Amino acid sequence: MSRRPRTPSRRSLLRAMAALPASALVLGETPGLLGTALAAAPPSGSATRYTIVPFLNSDDGTVNVYQADDATDFRLLKASAYTPPSNRIRDASILKHTNGSYYLTYTTHTWQDTSTTIGFARSTDRVNWAFLYDYTVPIANLSRAWAPEWFVDSDGSVNVVVSCSTADDEWIFTPYLLRATNSALTTWSSPVALSGIGENHIDTFIVRTGSTYHAFTKNETTKYIEYATAAALTGPYTISRTGDWAGWGSYREGPALVQLDSGTWRLFFDGYGDGTYYYSDSRDTFATWSAPAALPAVSGTARHFTVVKETVSGGPALARNVTRSFQSANYPTRYWQTQSALLNLPVVSASSTTAEKQASRFTVVAGLADANGYSFRDSSGRYLRHYDYRGRFDTNDGTTTFAQDATFIARTGSSSGSLRFESYNYPGRYLRHYDYQLRVERADGTELFRQDSSFVPVTAWS
Repeated sequence: MSRRPRTPSRRSLLRAMAALPASALVLGETPGLLGTALAAAPPSGSATRYTIVPFLNSDDGTVNVYQADDATDFRLLKASAYTPPSNRIRDASILKHTNGSYYLTYTTHTWQDTSTTIGFARSTDRVNWAFLYDYTVPIANLSRAWAPEWFVDSDGSVNVVVSCSTADDEWIFTPYLLRATNSALTTWSSPVALSGIGENHIDTFIVRTGSTYHAFTKNETTKYIEYATAAALTGPYTISRTGDWAGWGSYREGPALVQLDSGTWRLFFDGYGDGTYYYSDSRDTFATWSAPAALPAVSGTARHFTVVKETVSGGPALARNVTRSFQSANYPTRYWQTQSALLNLPVVSASSTTAEKQASRFTVVAGLADANGYSFRDSSGRYLRHYDYRGRFDTNDGTTTFAQDATFIARTGSSSGSLRFESYNYPGRYLRHYDYQLRVERADGTELFRQDSSFVPVTAWS
């Protein structure tokens, strides 16, 4: 398939004043953020759950909690879920710890103020949070400690990467590593600067694949997110991608990564220059990236967050090796039907012809690219796949591209018993009817889209 005015940022304001400014990734029972993790669609009866806890564009004194099953269509779980007892909360990073609890670390002051502490809060359910403590980062002559980001290494060690500046030049930030020295996350090692990234970088976010550490960090002079790698967590890092290397544009900050069910990496970032919150995907371990897209529903509201990913029980279940018909959730007289090799949504009834009923029957099988996903065969043995974003039926040619195009991940639908089918290799795009044709379209966060992309598996027409 071919891929076809907001308030200035805190940093730009600070520079103007100066001139006068795991992965959070939890997969299944794996605790923490990203060390090294496997990716796969959730098994039948389970669901993927992504949680974000952003502060608000309109209010840096509180955070909301949102969740999604696809890292795209985030929906509000609780507004003003945590307000610290004093100071502010910005740049909240979320972790699920080995004890089953969730932890936030965050910037404790607004950009105008001296800020030598980072805050910590705890929750047992991701929704109700309790203040733990403010930690004074022990750096001599410290002026500001900003944007702490969790990182859990493959040995289980829990770390925080925090951007710090000193009074000599309070707007020039350097990333430092703090390592937890107890399981309660209340004591920390002395700060160690990340070698190779250097000063004038902020919002440094790290993931690990194999033996390589990957750092995404904002250059405060150019306003671009840069990319660096190292063989050790503290470096030395080599910055190999600068400028607009990924096509994300400038005035971007707060990068945060998570690995999706298909293995695709998704980077979220705050486009503070144009008031949009973006995401971009990489299917080749950070070499190339999709064009940035606005994150639906929360863009313009949410600011600087990280993501916890979990596999939880209670997700959609669809039996395999069974023939089904698929009924539109919001147009219940209409069903999937193959017409001239294309997937459409005509009316089907008891009075329909035998041929029409036969064309509305599909065998559900394990996904060609991921056995936890789903593929669909018509009566002639051809597979449903997307091509130029259109749902169509073709003979399996045995290629990886075909297998991925023909695999879908089941997500919970808009109504009881309904399912949504997300493209395996184009995450965030769903089979959706439009003008009674089935296409793979990008989720837009609206209830209409959720309804148009929801289908009920029913007894096959006969």
